[in-house]
Amino acid sequence: MRATISFIRSLAAVVFLFALVPPAALIAFPWTFIAGNANFLYAVGMGFAHWAVRIAGVKIKMKGMDQFDPAGTYIFMSNHVSNLDPPVLIPMVPRRTSVLAKRELWKIPVLSKALDLADIVPVERNKRESAIESIRRAGEVMKHGINMTIYPEGTRSRDGRLLPFKKGPFHLAAETGFPIVPITILGTEDMMPKGRFAVRPGTATLVFHAPVDPKKFKSREELMQAVHDAINSSLPPERQTSSSGPSDRQAADRQSADRQSANLQSPGKDPDAATAEESLPDQL
Repeated sequence: MRATISFIRSLAAVVFLFALVPPAALIAFPWTFIAGNANFLYAVGMGFAHWAVRIAGVKIKMKGMDQFDPAGTYIFMSNHVSNLDPPVLIPMVPRRTSVLAKRELWKIPVLSKALDLADIVPVERNKRESAIESIRRAGEVMKHGINMTIYPEGTRSRDGRLLPFKKGPFHLAAETGFPIVPITILGTEDMMPKGRFAVRPGTATLVFHAPVDPKKFKSREELMQAVHDAINSSLPPERQTSSSGPSDRQAADRQSADRQSANLQSPGKDPDAATAEESLPDQL
C-alpha cells in the first residue's frame, strides 16, 4: 500500500511539472531574454522544484541557518546520496546560487542562452582543461554575489557514507577566498535511494554548519578535511568516515563495489564505462 501511495505521489509530481513548466517557460524565457537577467526565471524554477518535492511527499527541516549571514556569498558543499538532493537543497539556499551542469545542455539553443544568463557553469567530463575553465568561470560568477552549490564527492554515495572529495571545489575556495558552508543532507537516501524512481514520503533534514574560511588553512588537504569533518559530524554514527580522502585500498574497494552494482543494474553495459559516467559532478 505504501509503495502504491509513493508511486502515485511521485507520478503526481511529474504530472505537475509537465503540466505547468511549459506554459511557465513561455513567459519566463522571453522575460529573461528581454530583462537580460535570470532572476525571474530562477525564482520560477526554484518554486517548481520546491512544490514538486512537496507534492511527492517530502517535508524539509532546516537546522543551523543562524550559523552564517544569508546576505553573504558562499560555496555551499553538501554530501550527495539521492536525486532528491538538488530539488530539496537548492531552493533552500539563500538568494541565488549557481551550480555545475553538463556541457551537453549548451547544445540546446534557447536553453543555452538561459543557462548563460542564469550564470550556470558548464563542465565537461574527463577533461582537465574543461575542469580548470569551470573553476575559473565559477570564480567569476561568485564575484557578482552569486553563491555556488557543489557536491564535492562528485557523485551520489550508494551507502550514505562520504566518498573521497574531488579537489576542484577546494581549488575554487582557495583561489577566490570565499568561505565554504558545509551542509549535511539527511533522509533523502531512504526516500529515493540511487536507482529508485518513486519517492517514499518522509522528512529531509538540511544541517547547515558554520562557515569554513579557506584562508585559515595551510593546505588544500587540511581544508578538505575540515569540510569533511563538518559534514560527517551530523551523519548517523554507522555512516561516519574518518577522512576526506580514504586510503587507496578503501577507495578501490568502494569503486569495485560501485562497478559491480552498475553492472548488475545494467546487464551488458561495460562497468568501467558506468564508472566513468559517474565521475562527472552530478549537480542537477
